Amino acid sequence: MTDSYDVIARLTDLERQRDRRYMHTESAFLNEEEQASALQKFPESSLIHYEGGYPNARKKKVIFLRDEEDDFSDIVCIKADIDQRFRSIGHRDVLGALMHLQIDRHSFGDFWIEQNCIYLYTSESMATFLCENLIRIASLSVSFEKIDERPVQQFYTREFEAVVPSERIDSIVAVLAKVSRSEAQRMIRQDRVQMNHRPLVEPDELCDNDCTISIRGTGRFRYLGIVRKTRKDRIVVKFSQDIQGKEQDT
Repeated sequence: MTDSYDVIARLTDLERQRDRRYMHTESAFLNEEEQASALQKFPESSLIHYEGGYPNARKKKVIFLRDEEDDFSDIVCIKADIDQRFRSIGHRDVLGALMHLQIDRHSFGDFWIEQNCIYLYTSESMATFLCENLIRIASLSVSFEKIDERPVQQFYTREFEAVVPSERIDSIVAVLAKVSRSEAQRMIRQDRVQMNHRPLVEPDELCDNDCTISIRGTGRFRYLGIVRKTRKDRIVVKFSQDIQGKEQDT
């Protein structure tokens, strides 16, 4: 679980450096949980930007600008063409290759595989390192290069319904993860479930409409609320899920 105190302490120090030196400062890439903590104390403004390289990026840096005329950002995108005819790779393969280089997860932003390309956002200095050293993912040889374009990760949304006994988060997690309610409670207490990018502590919390539920190893879902009740007094609820890639016909 992210230590929100460390995030706030680091951002506070960066803001002070900006004020003392009158120069922009920037954080590493923050995940959505860290951003949720940061936004409480450092809301976006003309002097504080949350930037991930493209609109609606999930991982972002917090940039403390020198003044309202400052437009600093060192975020760049690197790209590698890949041939997956004989060996298909996925998100975990790319992440594993990055971890093999012993770099911190906060050193890079969003990355994804689209058709036969890998796109990855990072800082200018880290881009140079990755282009020189990230040359193999699983059994595939890869060659990254910095590009001027700012590609956007594409998602399509699927909606579906499920029958649950109540709006308690353990009931919701049990249905989404296809586990028993007791296992769902265990997952919640092991910090494997987040609501609105914040870890849950107790399994009896109620879901609100439009809340985001993230389950490690299962995915991310948006709770859309109750649709109707069944004859046995259970409830039918609706969810949506963003899936990486272009919309597919079903």
